[in-house]
Amino acid sequence: MPLGNEPAKILQQKMHYQGRKFSFNVDRIELPNGVIGEWESIRHPGGALAVPITPDGKLVLVKQYRFPTQGWVLEFPAGTLEVGEDPATTIAREIAEETGYRAGKWLNLGEFFLAPGYCDEIIYAFLAMDLEKLEIQPPGDDDEDISVVLMNQTEFETAIHSGEPIDAKSIAAYFLARKFFFNQDVIFNQSTYREIRSILYFLPISLIFH
Repeated sequence: MPLGNEPAKILQQKMHYQGRKFSFNVDRIELPNGVIGEWESIRHPGGALAVPITPDGKLVLVKQYRFPTQGWVLEFPAGTLEVGEDPATTIAREIAEETGYRAGKWLNLGEFFLAPGYCDEIIYAFLAMDLEKLEIQPPGDDDEDISVVLMNQTEFETAIHSGEPIDAKSIAAYFLARKFFFNQDVIFNQSTYREIRSILYFLPISLIFH
């Protein structure tokens, strides 16, 4: 089912504030069941997120200072969609600016609401593979305080369960991506593929298809 396909009836807009990236509204609305009341909501253009994984199985995260939480939060690289921008374009830009990597292969993991109780933001999640370190990292936003963190699966899941500050969209996207690159903590990476391919190349056809 498409997300957000049954809008409520807005009876009166009581407040509207347009910020730099999203807006804040207070509306008197009528719900589909006929209930009438006032609701505060944040209108957001949406965000794109990548779960990047290196050929040797390291997750690429960022540690970013978040003013609302008054501290640093561990996250996967992500960014807000520009007006009319495709999420794939957004995340390709953001992963380069925030981590200095470029992905050679992408997998669409799906989309989900982030905080539907008060915000209409949709997160478009991707798995970024075949990572290549850029020689020159493009500049990011001036108002960001970010450092890159590399972790393996065990380290990241331990951080989640130990209560380290990790945002919800990163946890959700990780578990969407997990089945695609993990098999009992063993990652079938590019180097392994090249080794197997070279072995098969020198084996007689009769042995390969025996």
